[in-house]
Amino acid sequence: MDKNITGALLRKMVVSGANYLEENKEYVNSLNVFPVPDGDTGTNMSLTMKSAVKELNMCTNNDMETICDAISKGALKGARGNSGVILSQILKGLTSSFNHLKEIKTIDFANALIEGANVAYKAVTKPKEGTILTVIRAMADASIKIAKKESEAQEFLKQVIDIGEEALSMTPELLPVLKKAGVVDAGGRGLLIILNGFLKIVSGDESELKLLAETDKISNNAGANAGGLYSNPEVVDYNSLADIEFAYCTEFFIININKKTTVADIDKLRETLMSLGDSVICIGDLNLIKVHVHTNQPGVALTHALKLGELNGVKIENMLEQFRALKVQNEPEELKKIGVVSVCAGSGLAELFKDLNVDYVIEGGQTMNPSAEDIAKACDSVPAENVFVLPNNKNIILASELANDLSKRNIFVLPTTSIPQGISAAIRIDPELSIDENKTNVEETIKGVVSGQVTYAVRSTSIDGFKLKEGDIIGLGEKKIVTKGSNISKVTEDTIEKLMNDEISTITLFYGADVNPVDAGALVDTLKDKYPDLEIDCHEGGQPLYYYLISLE
Repeated sequence: MDKNITGALLRKMVVSGANYLEENKEYVNSLNVFPVPDGDTGTNMSLTMKSAVKELNMCTNNDMETICDAISKGALKGARGNSGVILSQILKGLTSSFNHLKEIKTIDFANALIEGANVAYKAVTKPKEGTILTVIRAMADASIKIAKKESEAQEFLKQVIDIGEEALSMTPELLPVLKKAGVVDAGGRGLLIILNGFLKIVSGDESELKLLAETDKISNNAGANAGGLYSNPEVVDYNSLADIEFAYCTEFFIININKKTTVADIDKLRETLMSLGDSVICIGDLNLIKVHVHTNQPGVALTHALKLGELNGVKIENMLEQFRALKVQNEPEELKKIGVVSVCAGSGLAELFKDLNVDYVIEGGQTMNPSAEDIAKACDSVPAENVFVLPNNKNIILASELANDLSKRNIFVLPTTSIPQGISAAIRIDPELSIDENKTNVEETIKGVVSGQVTYAVRSTSIDGFKLKEGDIIGLGEKKIVTKGSNISKVTEDTIEKLMNDEISTITLFYGADVNPVDAGALVDTLKDKYPDLEIDCHEGGQPLYYYLISLE
């Protein structure tokens, strides 16, 4: 148990607060009821804290000033959305009060909370009560009185957090949208989670700190949500919340500030931004400026900012489109009978699968196999009761099968081991047929697909009767190397010849990211001369590592 807080202890407190928030960020996200958020509150605050920790990790000593500068700088660099920016300003106020001290006493912490609240309020053009600002202000106002009675950091923080909890419980009375949705303010909850992380270190007792249960339900006099935590946004009257005057959420940093720029210029930029939109935040100093604005003229905002220095980390989001997506997300889900998910690497292949009515394409394949969770999430995003998965790689089949235990959909894995098999399978899937009929048809179809690949040797070795040296171009069948050489097109031609049989009527090539389209066209002409009776086609696959994928049917 520590009476005062040293630089080393402050470092641990911030790391603990960041970790505790990360553990609970989805809970905080569930309290976010606004129809067009700049981003989920818990996620934004967590990323802000992570950035502070990242900066802390570069500190080679525990000098208080060094630690405080890192926290403040890191939080500002990582601030995302309104909640993250306000959090960064609270941390800025705290650390600006701490940085000249060797140890932090409870009275010092109280004064720092007051400064944190002041800086946070100044950062917001039109502060709203019922938010994280209300919570930090309530704790700050009570902190001096608490500090006069409590000299130990542990008891001081406990009592400050209790005051914050009381303030948080009152936020729905101050912000009607919270009361309507039946939740407390998400940003306020996030701040208290961070402070509980601080307390965790100061007290030295981790057993009392558990993941937050669903305790933030409030009573709703209108009768809504008489049951558990009310986090379902469907009950919110979106028509009354959807009046978005300024469509583009615009965020960026100004770095490498011009030598002639002054603090007055930062204030002038803030005023200019206020004339262009709302939700304006323009904070920082002559080393780094963080800007956030909702506007219909993001280009004009950027142009004015360029007068002060260079732009970095520009992010412009269309909130009208976010709102449309959110409305769709919260409409009752209408499920079709069958959906399809496919795995592939390469933009051309992805577009081809989409043209074949595949609902979701997971980027992956050789050397970058998606996890079972990745596949399950992809299947969950498909509005279908049953989802066929095309792994298109033998190393992905097992993960695809495991995904069934993680997904809310009924997943059926079709055992495609190559991209050519996957494409043939996608063509054959018929949503009008039953699951069993589709499985039977696809499995029969892929038996008739002969697959080949052309790539290069990554090391010298002897295998399948070939003595290879690093960099050799090699042609592969489905189970072994069938040819090698030094010319990509010649090896591709030889690979096709090795794989050819009397049943083949079609040759299809998919050329990779490292192949010149002109060379691919020349190869097709060569193959047409060599196999005049066969249908020959070629597509841009864009796949890495493999010069050509070959399909013979």
